[in-house]
Amino acid sequence: MTGPTVLLTGAGGFIGSAVLAALRERPGAGPVRALARSAAPPGTVRVAADLADPATLRGAAEGADVLVHLAAAVSGDEESCAAVNVHGTRALLAEAARAGVDRIVHLSTTAVYGPGPHRGIDVDAVAPAPVSAASRTRLTGERAALDAGAVVLRAPLVLGAGDRWVVPCLAELTRRVPARWDGGAARLSLVAAEDLARLVAGLAVGPAPAPTGIHHAGHPEPVRGGALLDTLAEHGVLAPTPGTDWPWERCVAELRRVPGVFSERQFALLAQDHWYRSTEIWQLADVDPGPGPLHRLAAAAPWYREHLTRIGAPATEQSSGEVAKAASG
Repeated sequence: MTGPTVLLTGAGGFIGSAVLAALRERPGAGPVRALARSAAPPGTVRVAADLADPATLRGAAEGADVLVHLAAAVSGDEESCAAVNVHGTRALLAEAARAGVDRIVHLSTTAVYGPGPHRGIDVDAVAPAPVSAASRTRLTGERAALDAGAVVLRAPLVLGAGDRWVVPCLAELTRRVPARWDGGAARLSLVAAEDLARLVAGLAVGPAPAPTGIHHAGHPEPVRGGALLDTLAEHGVLAPTPGTDWPWERCVAELRRVPGVFSERQFALLAQDHWYRSTEIWQLADVDPGPGPLHRLAAAAPWYREHLTRIGAPATEQSSGEVAKAASG
């Protein structure tokens, strides 16, 4: 007997490729069908469809037992984001219901909470207040997923090979604000892509029913911002941070003085508290959260070094365009 058939969106992306690998490694997992506009990753069966064109989704979930919906528009205007994150998601969920799919895992983001700071909050302990079109439409997409009985994962900052905005953003920000930001004391919710992928795979094909509702999907232990920068420096990804400790007001003034791509809001996301209580979902899924994202950086460091070299870090306005676009969500 084979395990459950999974319909996976976003299989070729940063997180999707890690989830595909985790599904392949998990005992009892069945075949994976990848919803894609063009070529699907090797080892999957392509389901030709486009989330931005709901008519193409007709019949996409036939034969699937599980839907893992990772794909999302992370930049663009309200209309283009809504096309994927709202209308495409609703159409896909309707197809899943029509096909009798009884387990759905839907990936969202803690960016739906808005600017912060956020300090150890539980789900919806503060009212969501998204500031970008991508985050607003992803919040609307969450509601459709909840109505369909999905487990909704709000992922925080995700690290690992394929990360084109967190560490590249840090590369620019450490150049523009060359100091220890407010003592490096900010607490951040982070998760390594491979650990998030194991969580998604466990929820998708594990023996226990996926717990419906919204859950934070960071590693249970927050990371100090200074420790993140120090670890990246130890692995030769970023230059060591100067020992000078600048208070927040001076950091922001320096950021405004030195031109760059990333905004004050994005700086605050990485330099002030943004952590979310995430223990519960790992326990419910019976998945070990792993040693933590800082411990995973050694394996990802070669990819980061190559990527930062390719985009010319310290980032320039031209080379930062790709990561600024990704960060806008």
